[in-house]
Formats: sequence, C-alpha cells, structure tokens
Amino acid sequence: MSFLGLEGKTFLVAGLANKKSVAYFTARTLLEEGANCLFSVQREEQKAQVEKLFPGAPVVVCDVERSSDLANLPGAVNAHADHLDGLVHSLAFANFSAGPQPFHHTSREDFLQAAQISSFSLVELCRVLNPLFTSAASVVTISISNTRATSYGYLGPIKAMLDATVPYLAKSLSADSHIRVNAVGAGPLKTSASAGIPDYIDNYLYAEALTLRRQALDTQEVANTVVFLLSPRSSGINATTVLVDAGMSCNTFDQDVVRKFARE
Repeated sequence: MSFLGLEGKTFLVAGLANKKSVAYFTARTLLEEGANCLFSVQREEQKAQVEKLFPGAPVVVCDVERSSDLANLPGAVNAHADHLDGLVHSLAFANFSAGPQPFHHTSREDFLQAAQISSFSLVELCRVLNPLFTSAASVVTISISNTRATSYGYLGPIKAMLDATVPYLAKSLSADSHIRVNAVGAGPLKTSASAGIPDYIDNYLYAEALTLRRQALDTQEVANTVVFLLSPRSSGINATTVLVDAGMSCNTFDQDVVRKFARE
C-alpha cells in the first residue's frame, strides 16, 4: 500500500477538457496511485476526447447549467460505481470574447453565468452526489492564488466567491458526515483555459519572475496537491484553500523585478 492510501478508491473528475488541464494531471496521478476515475463532461461530443485520453474510463455528460443534467448525474455515476470517495471540481468559465473590459462594464448575464459554472456548481454537485459519497469522502476544487489579480477580469471575484464557499460547504456537509471540502489556489499555469483570459501571458511571465526559484509553476505540482487533499493522509485539512504558487505571493517586491521595472 502506498503512502497516500488511494488504492481502490473511486473519484469523479468534473471538468476535464484536455491534457494540459489540472484535471487531466490529477486523474493521471490518481490512476498511477491505484485509484479509479470517472469523468463528467459538459457535452456529448466531449466524451470521445476524454475516452481517448483515458481508455476504458466511464465518462458521463453533465452540463451544470442544466438542472436536469444535475438531477440525472447520480444515476449516471451509479451505473458505473456504487459510491464515490471524492470529487474533483475543475469547472470554470468566463465570457472574454469581447476582449479586456473594465470590471464595471461586466454584464449581469456574463457574471451570473460564470458564477454558476465556476462557483455555485460546486454546491450543486455536492448536493446531488452526497448520497454516493462515503462518510470520509474528500472534495477538492481548483481556485487561483490571487483572486485580486486584475488580469483575471471578472473571474477574479468569482474565484474569491469559490474560496468563500469552501468553508461553508465543508461546515454544512459535516453535519452528518466526515466529508472534507478544500480548494487549491494555483498560481498562473500554462493551460488551454488560461489562454482565453485577456493578457494572461503577461501575468504568467510576471508570476514566473516572482517565484522564489525563478521557474514557473508546473501543472503537475498543482495536481500533486489535489491528489494529496483527496487522500486520507490529508484528513486534518478541511475548509481550507491551500496555496500552490512556488512562493510567488511572498515576493511581490522582488528586487530584480523592481529594478527591471525602474529601468523601463
């Protein structure tokens, strides 16, 4: 038995889109540790892509914007597994099709849609899946390291909402179980989803310069933390956002970066 004790445990990974995502690296690591993974995708046409990445793994469709899909999710999961030892919530969306916009120009429709998909869907998924969770299941959602980063646009305050949701959800689920809920606050990553955020590449390069090792955060490093939080070895961690940013957050006034700015 490995240190993490994940052999034979079963997890639902929600939101896997491609092999650059945190969800992909997390699922791959879970499988390497002997766990079983099921996947949920937004649309039917995405199933084939996930099945190609993880041959033989069950893939179900659940568009979290559709109440009917959420209601049908437990039955779809139950067709492949009679319980879940945890959930990976890796869902995020914001409409940046108009390019960079001042925050006060954010439309109500865009903000509410992003809030439902990126934050409140965590609550809804836990509600419908609760009957399938084991009494010590672990739920982990993917957040960001700095919710005040303006380059994230209006997704920043929505991720802050997600962070605030975690302890409330953990407290609520603790009423009749030992289910834990945590978030991983990841520093900027080189993912396909990030590419859609206006001016993200500048944010990514700046973050790399501020890491104490002068090397950008790797997606596998974030996935490693997610897997640890899913494991029974992290049983003492609950209602928490774990920061994974290679020291970036403590290094805002790095002298090399300050001097470079001053020269320019």
